[in-house]
Amino acid sequence: MPATDTSTDNPFKQVVENYRQRVDAALDRWLPSADTTPKHLHEAMRYAVIGGGGKRVRPVLVYAAGATAGINPEKLDSIAAALEIIHAYSLIHDDLPAMDDDDLRRGRPTCHKAFDEATAILAGDALQALAFEIICEDEAIEANAETRLKLIQALTIASGSIGMAGGQAIDLHSVGKKLNLSQLEAMHKLKTGALIRASVIMGAMNSAECTPQMLDQLDQYSQHVGLAFQVQDDILDVISDTETLGKPQGSDIEQNKPTFPELMGLEASQDYALQLHHQALDCLKDFDDRADTLRDLSAYIVERRN
Repeated sequence: MPATDTSTDNPFKQVVENYRQRVDAALDRWLPSADTTPKHLHEAMRYAVIGGGGKRVRPVLVYAAGATAGINPEKLDSIAAALEIIHAYSLIHDDLPAMDDDDLRRGRPTCHKAFDEATAILAGDALQALAFEIICEDEAIEANAETRLKLIQALTIASGSIGMAGGQAIDLHSVGKKLNLSQLEAMHKLKTGALIRASVIMGAMNSAECTPQMLDQLDQYSQHVGLAFQVQDDILDVISDTETLGKPQGSDIEQNKPTFPELMGLEASQDYALQLHHQALDCLKDFDDRADTLRDLSAYIVERRN
């Protein structure tokens, strides 16, 4: 598969950049200003979410799924922001000494290094609460009470013990252990995949034209993409470098974590990522060209270098 074109006239790149700008504006609007008391906490929250950029994969998936289902992006800004805020909170906590004990994130000191450990914990806690506040309050979503509750439910499940937090717990418990492929996939379907899955579902669920069958196909797509994202992450931990990644290269090996290359070998892992990509595309075969950004995103996920 050829590398993704990163030239300025690449339509996919322009669409993604537009989505990133949208969610960044929404994040800036919803996050408390650094001048609001308690200033130190709000500075840490903004540092973790806005500072240093980020790929914004989850918000882009929200917008792309919404476009596939015929939803205008302005109705998705708060959903995209909430997903990115949950992701940012998880990174703050993942980096803590009690978890992965990382000093670098997105090419900068992690939140607990830039501020302090207690502030980082509180920043993560506050961000998690803020994400749900946004979904509850934003009138631009144009959802009735039942749909708004479904959005909250989807985000809650993806974030909790049978989602992202549960996957992290399994990951920590698996250090130094040998997992088989089924166990490794199950862990990452929670740790990484649950929030990616929620991004797609939450982006499309408020559409009048999205039938249950379409929503199921999008859900299947999201599961393949979520797993491909983690497989590629594991690959990059082997083949990339710290400067490109923006976080310590080789940290999984150093911490003796189970990974796809460790289990399958590097070449087999690369083949598996491509297989998942093609399975994701197959889930979109019944969709028109409004799903092209989702198709391109799947390719980007297995071709990215950071």
